[in-house]
Amino acid sequence: MNNVEIAHSGAWALAVIIIIILSWLLYKYLAPKTWHEWASAGVIQAFIIALYAEMYGFPLTIYLFSRFFGLDRTGLNASLWSTLLGIGETGMMISMIFGYILLFLGIGIFFQGWRQLHSARQENRLVTDGLYSLVRHPQYTGLFIGIFGEGVVHWPTLFSVGLFPVIVFSYVMLARKEERRVLEEFGEEYRTYQRRVPMFIPRKDQWKEFIKSSSFDSNKAG
Repeated sequence: MNNVEIAHSGAWALAVIIIIILSWLLYKYLAPKTWHEWASAGVIQAFIIALYAEMYGFPLTIYLFSRFFGLDRTGLNASLWSTLLGIGETGMMISMIFGYILLFLGIGIFFQGWRQLHSARQENRLVTDGLYSLVRHPQYTGLFIGIFGEGVVHWPTLFSVGLFPVIVFSYVMLARKEERRVLEEFGEEYRTYQRRVPMFIPRKDQWKEFIKSSSFDSNKAG
């Protein structure tokens, strides 16, 4: 391990810049207000710090695996999947491309959901069109897809893989709490909507429409 040069490592200035920018965007668009929202956002920030500190700073996951699990091999690189599976730079590129596809898909879903919700709040109405006609919490669905793409597929680390289910659990709990609050405001209208629309995952025959609706050019936007 000590004699193998790891790509990307040591670029701490870049890691800090990315962490600051993403943390700013996180708190700007999630806009946490309650304790539960701050706690959930804090888990995502921990994910961001752990992921990019390893991606551009020090590859701690690869170091630990090579140190304690005998992964001292010439094909060692900074990607956990390509190192574990022994598929080299080609495998690393495949996982990177697929991870970025999921990341940008998740970002598109998140921001389109945010835009629809922001518009509905200004009009003091319940949003049930566009992405919200397919899932009740498209912002969180987009968040899950993007985080999975970047932290599990593209650049998995012990911390990013371990934190992913924690993030999902946190936002499932937060979504349930939010729904209780919306029920108090909209009553039977929201209860009917709950029975009709899934919480996070579109039905199998609706995924194509869901992805299409995530575009900022969608005419279904609120």
